[in-house]
Amino acid sequence: MQELDALPDAKQQLATVLNGHGILPTVQRVEIAAILLAHLQHLSAEQVLAKVSTAGLAVSKATIYNTLGLFVERGLVREVIVDSTRVFYDSNTAPHYHFYNVDDGTLTDVAIDDVVIARLPSPPGGTAATGVDIVMRVRNQKLQ
Repeated sequence: MQELDALPDAKQQLATVLNGHGILPTVQRVEIAAILLAHLQHLSAEQVLAKVSTAGLAVSKATIYNTLGLFVERGLVREVIVDSTRVFYDSNTAPHYHFYNVDDGTLTDVAIDDVVIARLPSPPGGTAATGVDIVMRVRNQKLQ
């Protein structure tokens, strides 16, 4: 297993990012972060696992899930739950919403300014709102 101080500069920068989020930068976590943070994208845990495997890295499924959970907890990525069986990890942590295509399973960003919400209800007593997630489900149109 490669030591952290022997990582290339880009991976060293990712280790610094992880540290900045209070995450101990193990080699596996740096590799998973490299995949997730390569560009703005939405990946499922299974897609992350496939990319890790394609890169020739030996990382267990449990490590993938635990790492993704830690990344969400520490604000490195957002968790987008589109239904009870589909969860995506979003490398764009800026406020935004999503379209979810139920036909092809893709998730697409929607700018926050493109959605107008006139009023939200007050949260139940003893609670405080921490955010609003909107996932608009779409289907491909049938061509005639």
